[in-house]
Amino acid sequence: MKIAVIGGGPGGLYFSILTKKAMPQCQIDVYERNKPDDSFGFGVVFSDETLGEFLKRDMQSYELIRSKFAYWDDIIVARDGEEVSIAGNGFCGCSRKTLLQLLQQRCREEGVNLHFEQNIADVSQFQDADIILAADGIGSAIRTQYEKEFGTTITLKKNRFVWLGSTKPLDAFTYFFRTTPYGTIVAHTYQYEEGMSTWIFECSDDTWQKLGFEVTNEEDTITKISEIFKEELDGHPLISNKSHWRQFPHVTNKNWYHNNIVLLGDAKATAHYSIGSGTKLAMDSAIGLSDAVIANPTNVQAAFEHYDKTRRNTVEMIQHAALVSLDWFENMDRNSQHPFYQFAFGCMTRAKKVTYENLRLRDKSFTDKVLFEFNTLQNNLNPAVPAAFTKFKLRDLELQNRIVMAPMGQYSAENGEVTYWHLVHYGSRATGGVGLILTEMTAVSETGRITLGCAGIYTDKQIIKWKLIADFIHQNTQTKIGIQLGHSGRKGATKKPWEGTNEPIDNPWELLSASPIPFNSKMATPKEMTLSDMDLVTSQFVQATKNADKAGFDMIELQAHHGFLLASFLSPLTNIRTDEFGGSIENRLKFPLRVFNEMRKVFPQDKPISVRISASDWAVNGISEEEVITIATTFKVAGADIINVSTGNTVEQQKPQVGRMWQTPFADAVRNTVHIPTITTGYIQDIDQINTIILNGKADLVALGRPLLADANFVRNAQAYEQLETNDIPKQYKAGSSHLYPLKASERKQTEGMKIALKPKSNKKE
Repeated sequence: MKIAVIGGGPGGLYFSILTKKAMPQCQIDVYERNKPDDSFGFGVVFSDETLGEFLKRDMQSYELIRSKFAYWDDIIVARDGEEVSIAGNGFCGCSRKTLLQLLQQRCREEGVNLHFEQNIADVSQFQDADIILAADGIGSAIRTQYEKEFGTTITLKKNRFVWLGSTKPLDAFTYFFRTTPYGTIVAHTYQYEEGMSTWIFECSDDTWQKLGFEVTNEEDTITKISEIFKEELDGHPLISNKSHWRQFPHVTNKNWYHNNIVLLGDAKATAHYSIGSGTKLAMDSAIGLSDAVIANPTNVQAAFEHYDKTRRNTVEMIQHAALVSLDWFENMDRNSQHPFYQFAFGCMTRAKKVTYENLRLRDKSFTDKVLFEFNTLQNNLNPAVPAAFTKFKLRDLELQNRIVMAPMGQYSAENGEVTYWHLVHYGSRATGGVGLILTEMTAVSETGRITLGCAGIYTDKQIIKWKLIADFIHQNTQTKIGIQLGHSGRKGATKKPWEGTNEPIDNPWELLSASPIPFNSKMATPKEMTLSDMDLVTSQFVQATKNADKAGFDMIELQAHHGFLLASFLSPLTNIRTDEFGGSIENRLKFPLRVFNEMRKVFPQDKPISVRISASDWAVNGISEEEVITIATTFKVAGADIINVSTGNTVEQQKPQVGRMWQTPFADAVRNTVHIPTITTGYIQDIDQINTIILNGKADLVALGRPLLADANFVRNAQAYEQLETNDIPKQYKAGSSHLYPLKASERKQTEGMKIALKPKSNKKE
């Protein structure tokens, strides 16, 4: 087999070493545009996990790299003179130039042919090669030549960054954050060899513009940054090496190979440096491609398919984590308003993979500081109580903990009346200890129901049935109960989910919406609401509010999400009106705001009202982040006490990006921009994630849907897991604690033991 590797970076070199080692008869030629000793950038970073993989793959490479690296176990987060060190993070730094020299040495030892100062822009000269490996970087000429065939997408991210070096010695990987009158700047720093450290400076484009930086003016960049970070640099100079300001290019390719050409490294995919180096990603993929070629020595296409199949999911996960991490840095100014330890905790947990428990196992002294600060600011008498189990107050309503039962339709009402099913459903979650129950969407009128099985609160019988549930909860538990009031709008008169998804019932009633746009092809076109329709619906919401108070509810949530009636006014995808209720977001808000204002007038002033909104439509030309902030601000000014932040379900053609805690960033944006409490929800599965979200300051309450459907005693199990003594367990169930608490303590000890055992072995030189 004959292989031409275009690009002599770490990925291309490492692939060549592994493949030649396993297939000595294979001819591998590496063509690099630069000289052997040329290197741009300063140091690269590897984790203990990555180094362990190198050890398994090629002992000689591992030992060479290990002999030259600077190792650290701590990460330091510093902000304007305050700093905290977090232990248990095994990383090493290595000079990029040294790394290239070591890998070049290994290539020569294995018989790989190295060709320098060879700028390859056209692969036609390699017609006799079985494989052409395009490892020629972010600006890959080969990938660009076949851009359409590879399906290349390159997106420049918002922040500006510049890569510099310094002689400043560093004991740990350190994030230095500096607040300037124009915004926050961060320096990502680490030592990679004795006397040399990498300093990557990053800030928002707005901050960059206001500070007057210029893309290629290295002297000016160093002068200004040296002044801002003079305390951190401690008299040491900054060093440039073609250090121009850039915006990070997020590169993806739909296809990783075309004919006999295959992509590797930054040519294939990039991941923001805040979760590690692109070098690590390139070398990981080099391992994957080499494995695929070795497994398929006579079938190149099969090898490429193998490479794609085994690596794509991992690469996309890493890229997603990198984007989540980058999002935190793109919002540094928003995050900087947090108290110091909360800010440091947010920095450490920004990519979601690391959680409160992960950090607690690494360095309990750090998480103790985070928790103590949080509880002190909350005026909690017990500074060690887990964040999820701290109290939270809205007006005169005090919740015993931060865990909420999300509104989940049961579709089991009869003529809009709740039944014994609902009594057991809500009652069991209340005895199970949730802080707040938010009922399923409860219709304000008969034609405001989604299905024939939906609950309502527009008749005296319905009020009486709801009052039985509220009374049971208040008499037997410390749980509070709120009712979500809504109107189905264009999504009404549908079958129950188990009868057909978004399908109309046989005899549907007339539907209402902001504009005459059906939800899908099966459902009827709704009537565009007139002023008289708005008057009627407003009066129905007002009466339902009075009825909710009469039924004993502690709180109301106004349904203005998921494309239902009020939400249909808010989204530009469902509101194309040309009157005073369409067009600008201020106009689109008028009717939902009118409904809220009238409800607030008749609901007791000591009881809170929440508004649930969709912060993204997950569709082209949907609601914007700026519009969401306007919506939340407007409801806050009108008297809303908390915003329940959801996303999607506005239009059928949505494409949501679902994953762990996937809607929490939207709650974070609303909470920390508008400065109003928020509720978050969406694929939140355990108490560790809940504690992490709250300690981060991303939301104040966490709503669980499916986890509470599956386990009515989720909260009791979490309390036992945390070994939290609580006084709200009903006396009838109290005896169960003597069994549950030891069981959960044992399970937690086993789980933590496995996590510790699975931690990669340290590669520190003794």
